[in-house]
Amino acid sequence: MDEWEEQETATSGTCALTSHTSNAGTQGDFWSSDRGEFQRGEFFLIVFPEGCFFLSDGDSQNNTAERSSFSRRGGRDDSDSKLNFLFRDLQHASFIFHYVQHFCFHDAGPRVTYVPPPPSEDEESIFSHYESGVNFDKYDEILVDVSGTNPPPAIMTFDEAALCESLKRNVSKSGYVKPTPVQKHGIPIVSAGRDLMACAQTGSGKTAAFLLPILQQLMADGAAASCFSETQEPEAIIVAPTRELINQIYLEARKFAYGTCVRPVVVYGGVSTGHQIRDLSRGCNVLCGTPGRLLDMIGRGKVGLTKVRYLVLDEADRMLDMGFEPDMRRLVGSPGMPSKENRQTLMFSATFPEDIQRLAADFLKTDYLFLAVGIVGGACSDVEQTFVQVTKFAKRDQLLDLLKSTGSARTMVFVETKRQADFIAVILCQEKFPTTSIHGDREQWQREQALGDFRSGKCPVLVATSVGARGLDIPDVQLVVNFDLPNNIDEYVHRIGRTGRCGNTGRAVSFYDPDANSELARSLVTILSKAQQEVPSWLEAAAFSGHGPSGFNPPRKHFASTDLRKGPQGGLFQDSSVTSQLAAQTAADDEEWE
Repeated sequence: MDEWEEQETATSGTCALTSHTSNAGTQGDFWSSDRGEFQRGEFFLIVFPEGCFFLSDGDSQNNTAERSSFSRRGGRDDSDSKLNFLFRDLQHASFIFHYVQHFCFHDAGPRVTYVPPPPSEDEESIFSHYESGVNFDKYDEILVDVSGTNPPPAIMTFDEAALCESLKRNVSKSGYVKPTPVQKHGIPIVSAGRDLMACAQTGSGKTAAFLLPILQQLMADGAAASCFSETQEPEAIIVAPTRELINQIYLEARKFAYGTCVRPVVVYGGVSTGHQIRDLSRGCNVLCGTPGRLLDMIGRGKVGLTKVRYLVLDEADRMLDMGFEPDMRRLVGSPGMPSKENRQTLMFSATFPEDIQRLAADFLKTDYLFLAVGIVGGACSDVEQTFVQVTKFAKRDQLLDLLKSTGSARTMVFVETKRQADFIAVILCQEKFPTTSIHGDREQWQREQALGDFRSGKCPVLVATSVGARGLDIPDVQLVVNFDLPNNIDEYVHRIGRTGRCGNTGRAVSFYDPDANSELARSLVTILSKAQQEVPSWLEAAAFSGHGPSGFNPPRKHFASTDLRKGPQGGLFQDSSVTSQLAAQTAADDEEWE
């Protein structure tokens, strides 16, 4: 018996049901299993507390309720009755349809190819931005550490970056007034031709730190896109782990390159390959892509690598973990790709665990610079972090109470599984919270629609798996909820970094289940201490109760982690280290970062 069929037997008779009618388009009340009739054209979704789904429809001849169950293998118990999906309330039903489609009709046929709508050509839309927050000036107080030989001096203004007029104009139109710490140090490092491993807290402006110097160099060299060529030879390749993040980077590159000779292009999965090939053929200087689609384009002969001067890995810790490392090695080993000695490689992320630093060194020149901004691998202090101790089965009620108390605040809810994302979204819709969901199994158009609805405020609640945690820059996210805490502290940092960006304040609430999250306790205490946040007494007790992993260390000086090439006394084995402190930290050399 399939696991889904087992759940049906175990939970029969304890279900709730959501109704979407074809004429009213509104949600119905809870449905009792003894109800015998309903109107033709109604779509019912029965939701079990354990997450099992059933469908009922009114397409039978005698117009009586039929309960039709589905197994994970696909197929239907009653093969003679067909479903009649009539959605008028798409806001609440789109992800429901996806759930049914994926688990019930997974083998029904090939997926329809998707061509995304072209990005807006309206200048006001291209340069739309959100304002920096009240804490933006506090960035000047953040410590910055640059490790390596002869790092170039930092810039203090964008004028010092020596940008060409067109690029300077686009920076101004984008609302940039002064550079953030990662930009003050990253821009001159990239401009000097040095390889770089940069670690800075989320929302600190890492994307502009590598895009601006790359575009400046390409514009200064007068690079021209070769239009209508079968094979394009980009000068820069930017790789990111998720479709949403790479599209976001592309839109930033397109904004900065507006009205210039440089043409960015983006390729990622879930979109018609033919459409992307046609877009590529029109010319490409900066190619943004996810690993799979990028390698596919190279394999098809649509992308040549002989002219590559810049290779950028954004969210580099994820790009080099067990899932993406083989793809990255295939990319740098592809025919025509210049060796690391003959290209400039840049890696950016909010977290750089030591094992990832060791891997990253394989892709960088030996004299690369390591840039650490603020608390490396730490959470932004602009995010108020709160923890609620709760059992697994009490989380749902806790979430509903939290959302009722926050009103219409734009909220991201993180869960661990794709099935749970859809399930929680259904529950929230049922409770009159306009909600959408995003995860890896949704079709690309559904993912884009979900993000669009969330950005516009049509659905102020977004339920996401970790696909939504990496790098997404969504304006005015006021609350992040960790319904399920992740299994590692780095993912926690990325998740709560969706709020409190660019000097704005935010709030993160995490549900801590003692039975499932004890191994995170010590790391969470460390993160809270370094971000100068209050540590709950029960969490501190859990951290030292012996249930978590051993090896808890008190906060280190200034940074949570450092360049691996540094010796035990803080100096580099082969290189020197220079620590740059900005104006407000003149006397902090020997103080611990708390």
